[in-house]
Amino acid sequence: MPLVVVPTPIGNLEDITLRALRMLGEADVVACEDTRRTGRLLAHYEIKKPLVPHHEHNEERSAEGLARRARDEKVALVSDAGTPLVSDPGFPLVRACIEAGVNVEVLPGPSALMTALVASGLPTDVVVFLGFLPRKGRERKELLERMGREPSTFVVYESPHRLLKTLGELPPEAPVAVCRELTKLHEEVFRGAAAEAREHFSGEVKGEVVLVVRGGSEEEPASFEEAVERAKGYVADGESTSRAAARAAKETGQRRSEIYDRLV
Repeated sequence: MPLVVVPTPIGNLEDITLRALRMLGEADVVACEDTRRTGRLLAHYEIKKPLVPHHEHNEERSAEGLARRARDEKVALVSDAGTPLVSDPGFPLVRACIEAGVNVEVLPGPSALMTALVASGLPTDVVVFLGFLPRKGRERKELLERMGREPSTFVVYESPHRLLKTLGELPPEAPVAVCRELTKLHEEVFRGAAAEAREHFSGEVKGEVVLVVRGGSEEEPASFEEAVERAKGYVADGESTSRAAARAAKETGQRRSEIYDRLV
């Protein structure tokens, strides 16, 4: 028997697939984040199945037991919305099934990541999914700096309460798409520069948000050797060594004293 990974709607119940409904109907047990939420979804389609809690707080403990059950029963894995494992529980269970020799069958279906990416209108040549950014600290700073430098399209899940903060930490000219309440009644996709998006969402922001950012709008910082060459050019144009070093330091962020030492 397989473990079947079943995507569920991210907002609009009509987005569930016929195959997903069939697999849920054939399952012996459904592993889910919130039994109440999944229960309502199944009830909407008149499906009655045993539900087993499988969420971020217990998935490490429950994965092995569910993998054993999947040897003899058909186990369906769902999250509250979208595709399991994509910023949702399920990875330990999939790994446990693979290691136990249990077949894993993955259904295509709803995903906020893919929906936002396509709706963004930004290039899809190189895509980096970052999930939820760290709230603070060095890792967050490094990721935001990477988004400024790297010419890739980044997809981020963001809290509506932190959206303004994140937009403010991006290069102001960075092309972004803020996708809010996707597939729901009040769906909104704002496309523009990060600074424009910050102004647009300056009031209270509600609902689930996916932020898509095209990176690479911020130039790589000049290296020390580039700073020295720039200073040499200023000297060749007639500026004093001290003034040339100061000007190159200001433009590149390198140390004036070190540039000056290389010039003399």
